Amino acid sequence: MRDDGRTRCNWANGSDKEAAYHDEEWGVAVHDDRTFFEFLILEGAQAGLSWSTILNKRETYRAAFAGFDPEKVARFTEADEERLLADPGIVRNRLKVKSAVTNAKAFLAVQKEFGSFDAYVWRFVGGQPIVNRWDDIGQVPATTEVSDALSKDLKKRGFKFVGSTIIYAFMQATGLVDDHLRSCWRCSPR
Repeated sequence: MRDDGRTRCNWANGSDKEAAYHDEEWGVAVHDDRTFFEFLILEGAQAGLSWSTILNKRETYRAAFAGFDPEKVARFTEADEERLLADPGIVRNRLKVKSAVTNAKAFLAVQKEFGSFDAYVWRFVGGQPIVNRWDDIGQVPATTEVSDALSKDLKKRGFKFVGSTIIYAFMQATGLVDDHLRSCWRCSPR
């Protein structure tokens, strides 16, 4: 574990990998469509599992899912899905693997309609991150009205594994929401 004297959000204290992810990525505003697609796949894969499990498999996911290129993933065949289901480096859940391909197709449709996934998703937060300042991890919600609305809209567009809890985690991961605790060194002043 990083011993740099910094106070982090409680969940980030389990390993160097978690600390690095927390320090460098979590809550940082994303404006790159490939990164958005990556987190849609990873957060969907996490359902029912710990984030550390997914974080430890991230590089394998990157290789298995064509660098998180939605155009390539949208063209995956049943043979590709079977290849993925045989890969011990990812979560080998048939529904989660199939949802990644389905979501790639839906992702491309959103890009076509809005010009980018970035333009689509940032509308849900008015173009600016929602900045919360919680004192305790127990105060951080699992869902919000905004994650409910985004989840509902994604489902309407054909996305899978995008329930409100998954989408709230996606929003935190991509900086649509900043939930760093007040005690955390990454907590920015309002």
